[in-house]
Amino acid sequence: MADEMVLRAQRFINTTYGNGATLGISKLEENGRTGWTVMYALTRALQYEMGIPSLSDNFGPTTLATIAEKYGKLDETTIPSANFCRIIQSALYCKGYDGGDIDGTYNDRVKAAVAKLNANMGVGGTYPGSSLWPKVVKGLMNMDAYVTVNDGSETIRSIQQWLNGRYVLRKDFYIIPCDGHHSRDVAKSMLFAIQYELGMADGVANGVFGPGTQSGLKSHTVSTGSSGVWVQLFTGAMVLNKRPVSFTSSYTSSLASSVSTFQSFMKLAVNGQGDFETWAALLVSYGDQSRAGEACDGVTKITAARAQALKAAGYKYVGRYLYNPSTTSLPEKEIQPGELATIKEYGLRCFPIYQTWARSVDYYSVEQGVTDCMTASYKAEEHGFKPGTRIYFAVDYDAVDEEVTAYILPYFRSVRDEMNRLGSPYKIGVYGPRNACSRISAAGYADASFVSDMSSGFSGNLGYPMPENWSFDQIVTKTVGSGSGQIEIDNNIASGRDTGQGDFYPAPSEKLDIGFDIDLLPALLQEIQTYMASIGKPGGERIYTLQECLETIISHDAAITSGARRYRMRKALIQTSAFWEFCHYSIKDLTEDAGVTLYHTGIIPDWAKDLPKIEQLVDSSTGIAKISGRTCILARNNSIRAGLLEGTILDATDDDDRWAMWQKVNQDNVFNLSTVPHMHIWGADGKAGDHAETPIRRPALDYTETEIYEVLRRYQGFGTEAEAHAQERMPLYAIFEKYNLAIRGV
Repeated sequence: MADEMVLRAQRFINTTYGNGATLGISKLEENGRTGWTVMYALTRALQYEMGIPSLSDNFGPTTLATIAEKYGKLDETTIPSANFCRIIQSALYCKGYDGGDIDGTYNDRVKAAVAKLNANMGVGGTYPGSSLWPKVVKGLMNMDAYVTVNDGSETIRSIQQWLNGRYVLRKDFYIIPCDGHHSRDVAKSMLFAIQYELGMADGVANGVFGPGTQSGLKSHTVSTGSSGVWVQLFTGAMVLNKRPVSFTSSYTSSLASSVSTFQSFMKLAVNGQGDFETWAALLVSYGDQSRAGEACDGVTKITAARAQALKAAGYKYVGRYLYNPSTTSLPEKEIQPGELATIKEYGLRCFPIYQTWARSVDYYSVEQGVTDCMTASYKAEEHGFKPGTRIYFAVDYDAVDEEVTAYILPYFRSVRDEMNRLGSPYKIGVYGPRNACSRISAAGYADASFVSDMSSGFSGNLGYPMPENWSFDQIVTKTVGSGSGQIEIDNNIASGRDTGQGDFYPAPSEKLDIGFDIDLLPALLQEIQTYMASIGKPGGERIYTLQECLETIISHDAAITSGARRYRMRKALIQTSAFWEFCHYSIKDLTEDAGVTLYHTGIIPDWAKDLPKIEQLVDSSTGIAKISGRTCILARNNSIRAGLLEGTILDATDDDDRWAMWQKVNQDNVFNLSTVPHMHIWGADGKAGDHAETPIRRPALDYTETEIYEVLRRYQGFGTEAEAHAQERMPLYAIFEKYNLAIRGV
């Protein structure tokens, strides 16, 4: 909404200073809305009126010093001209204060506005009255707010005002916003305050968490019974980190309890005291960098000697990269052959990281999310990470909040959606600054955060609390070991939310299958149609054509390929079983499905109301691959017990469990097809069907024809019909494998 007085201020600037070429002030859009463009114009106009030869958008040291030297303070006795006063009046309106009539008079309305501005900044006690002191003018000429905005916290605002009022007379301390929000400026002002209270002189205090500041803090532990300014600083830091405490000068038992909770959350020594470790964790993202971490990450191969060095140094978890598209830059960045076996041998655990570039906003897009998720999953399968492993996708730059909204969140949503299409083989984590991690996790796109806190200057770390779901906290780069065991790592604190993986599938003996080449679909369809016609299949009243069935299978190629790679089997096994069953989906199957719905809900779905002979059924073989709730539970239970699948053991005889699982295989095609590998594993283990059978080797990349036949037969059960159908499916398997082989290569 346009503000009439801001509009008048814009017109004043345009009329008086808007010649652009001389002052660098472009003509303002007269829209009655304030913004940085308006504030820059006012700053340049003020500099011009003071006679500063080189004008700038920045209200820097020269502008500040000129006000102090020429006028001391600005009021009705010192302002040199009417236009100078009009600049002040215009700025007041742009900040939401009554600047009078922009008539060049420092009148009572202006004085009242200035007094209110000083009070809102928290400097009314230091600067009583209605004069504008140089640092207040600097605060007037920017876009900082001095009242709460956008649901700002009144408690945080009181801390901001306190800091301004207590330290504004110090040389390098400038007035910070009082808007109720933590920020980079507020974080730096806290460090200045700490340094001032430590006795550092102007020019020495610099707002940096350096050796002098750290040394001084080590002698300023606060605890129950403490009082005064150090407790105020400590509780202020707690509030700014979104801890539920009051801003106070008294260290109570209640505060000590809150401190203990914070220490436990951050994996610090829990003592309820404001000791150095706790101060550090509150003031800078990386905290006390001398802390011993249990986790690390790096771009160097973990050899036996390095693994031994890491183990001796107390490390348990090692972060390693799944992929490196460059063979010349960082040649050991990607996990090397045999490395995971070494990690396992020395009792370490590994958490995988996926990052190729990810260092600027232009990397992130929905399309890139699809590519990265597919590549990361395939690489994790190749390296041998088991299902349920969490992969950390990187945001390795200082993503500002607007970029997180516009680019990073859509990218991670795409990663999540693609992972679902793959059958959810792996969990999704995020590596990055605090704000990005928290927002991605809050959106439901990641369930754990690997926080790049070592980058303490990132705006996405400054002023943001630790993500609630943090798993690893990256705090410093260091070198561990010596000689052949020496290795440079990033030292990470581990929360225990992610313990990585300590056991891995062996490296594949042959090439794993890859995604289908859609250009080959017509030729594949022709061969399949010819073969199925030659054996008279499918016969009877079927619902879907062969083309519809094949196109459905290929449309879910990502999930099928991922399952085949994950469990080290040929995807032709999954394709053959699923395609055969889907081809034979009939009116009878629809009727049975409706009967199951009727049994469990008493309601017949609209699509089934006119079907004949609907009877109540407990269960039915349903979905693309015709899997019943009971067999789905049994097959998945088998894989869970074998450590191949994460999940909860269900009761195949329990109505609720069967109904819940039946609904998933009936309604979720990805889940249905992702169950087929477990059906084959269950069959190979000799547990499928009503007859126990001799176990055979689980599906493998080098399965023999005899094994292929046997596992296909067991998918349908026991007896002559199952054997006959398995014989008919063998040529179908060969057709699928022919095309898969052409794509993946020998």
